[in-house]
Amino acid sequence: MRVLSLCLLVIWLAGCATGGGGSSLERYTLPPGTYTADVTEPSPQRTLIIDGVQVANYLSGQGIVLQRNDVLLHQASSHLWAEDLGRQLHRGLRQRLAERLPDTRVLNGGNASDAWHLRVEVDEFQGRYDGMAVAGGRWQLRDADGDILAIEPFSASVPLDSDGYPALVRALGKSWDEVALDMAQRIRTL
Repeated sequence: MRVLSLCLLVIWLAGCATGGGGSSLERYTLPPGTYTADVTEPSPQRTLIIDGVQVANYLSGQGIVLQRNDVLLHQASSHLWAEDLGRQLHRGLRQRLAERLPDTRVLNGGNASDAWHLRVEVDEFQGRYDGMAVAGGRWQLRDADGDILAIEPFSASVPLDSDGYPALVRALGKSWDEVALDMAQRIRTL
């Protein structure tokens, strides 16, 4: 039964991705993070600057990407990002890390002399044929002197709660939550 429902989900998403049935465009934004810690905020003891979130070239278009099988990727023509995906991921990462690192001032850019610098490369951020939303890539953290503190891969997979692009976008948001949580946990140990 699960295999049948996954097959139907893939067929439905593929049909939506090809624009069959309608000419209206749907535009999506990633949801905000879902972190709900009840912690008093201490004074920031450190500054972390997110220097950039780069997305793979195939993700830089407007269409939401659906991976149809192990080698075939399709960019939707009617289901589009409302804003550049790299900017959405950058802003969302700043918000998520700021929530998860209460003793750290997390900035979108700048050049504070004592700040750590984070660079992120996103190689995967799409729906997958098995009903999962996936995020993957690597991140690099440097100290104020430019020395590398960490180079880490990241990977997250979240199942879709239901059919359709809204569910896919929500699941992608949850996958970005998982990535930020893993990053924050690792940064705390440094």
